[in-house]
Parts: sequence; C-alpha cells; structure tokens
Amino acid sequence: MILSPISPVAFSIGPIAIRWYSLAYIAGILFGLFWLKKCNEKERFLSKEAYDDWLVWMVMSILLGGRFGYVFFYNSSYFFSHPLEIFAFWHGGMSFHGGLLGSILGMWLFAKKYKINFLQLTDVLCTAAPVGLFFGRLANFVNLELYGRVTDSRFGVIFPDAGDLPRHPSQLYEAFLEGITLFTILLLLQKFSRFSKERGFLSGMFLTLYGSFRILIENFREPDQQIGFLFSQITMGQLLSLPLIFCGIFLIFFYRVNKKK
Repeated sequence: MILSPISPVAFSIGPIAIRWYSLAYIAGILFGLFWLKKCNEKERFLSKEAYDDWLVWMVMSILLGGRFGYVFFYNSSYFFSHPLEIFAFWHGGMSFHGGLLGSILGMWLFAKKYKINFLQLTDVLCTAAPVGLFFGRLANFVNLELYGRVTDSRFGVIFPDAGDLPRHPSQLYEAFLEGITLFTILLLLQKFSRFSKERGFLSGMFLTLYGSFRILIENFREPDQQIGFLFSQITMGQLLSLPLIFCGIFLIFFYRVNKKK
C-alpha cells in the first residue's frame, strides 16, 4: 500500500483547526468519563462533586504528563536549549509513558482530595484506557508518524517522507494490541474473574500487558530519529516499559498477598 499525504487537520471552525490527534484525545477521555459513570453507578465510590471534577483533573494530568514525558524522555537536549518550546503543545510531541505517570500522580492527588480508594479508581480507569490508546494510534497512522521499520512483508506500507521502501504499519499493530486486545482482556477479567474484585488486580494486569505489548511492537517500530537505539537494538520505548511490567507484577501478586496477610 502506498499512502498519500493526509492532512492532520480533521476540520476547521473559522480560524480554529481541529486535528485528528485532538479528536483522539477527546474520544478517549470522553469514553473514560462514560466508563467511570457506568462503574460508579454500581460501586458508588465517587460523590457527584468528585465525578464533576474528574474531567479537569484527568485532562490536565494527561496533557502535562505526556508533554513533560516527551521533553525529558525523548528530546531533552533540544528543549533545554529552547525552554519556551516546552509549552508549545500545538507543535506536537507527547509521550504515553509520561502521560501515564502524570495520570497516576494526578489520580493519586484526586483520590486523596476526595477520600477515594486510589486502586479502586485506577482499576476502573485502566479498563477504559485502551480505548484512548486505540484512537491515539489511529491518529498516529493518519498523521503518518511513528511508522515502522523497513519490511518485505505484504503488510508493508510506503509512507510519504519515509523513503520508497515499505514499512511496518506499527501504529496499526499498536492499535490492535494496546487498544482492542488489551481492552477485551481487561473487560473479560472485570466481568468474569473473581480476582477483579481485589483492589489493584486490574491495574496490575493493565501495566503488565501494556508493557509487554509495547516491548513486542517496538521490534517493528522505527526508533525515534533524535534518539535511535539506546544499546543493542533496545529502544527508549522498551526501556520505559520494563518498569511498568515490574510494577504490574507487584500489584498482581505481592501487594495482594501482603494485603491478605
């Protein structure tokens, strides 16, 4: 498949340009709001005030975490030389791992303010998170960014501005594994697993599975140009995903065992 250039702008309202990536963020966060409401109707762990405030907390946590994660993990030398560019969100540049850290910190502060069980909140939100990941990876594909390595597979895609050789559509691989597959697994565990009633289990499964899927797909994805391989074919995405797996295993096993004791 040979792709033609696609406009990153979905539509415009007067002078305001709405980008596909913005729509992906909006869709993911709105689904999270819907999912939170649905789960709260059963568990009743959020007050009306907390539910009404959650959207602002979540948006700020994702945006600040994602941006600062990109700055420090992927392009620190440039941004330290151009510090004002750090706040130029409209120029692009977000990191999932940074957004995840920002979300964890933001939701921990949110839980403390409203006296909510932190892991009960994250167990709900982590089930909805893959939907946002799915839309985000589709937006990466439409934006013709974060494409894969050169391949002779029949699934190869020739991206504009990426040479004449076919490459893995790694954005679609990620949309399938980190989005559809991860959401399906977590949903089934939430509905049918007795362990899902134990705080931290679903959060641990999310961290473990996402980290594993990301490490796998990074083998097909072109490393970031400004970084390349860190060492021995290891990418920054793989390095940042390892702690997620360790934290996930801790939540699944060690935390649960000690809590029972």
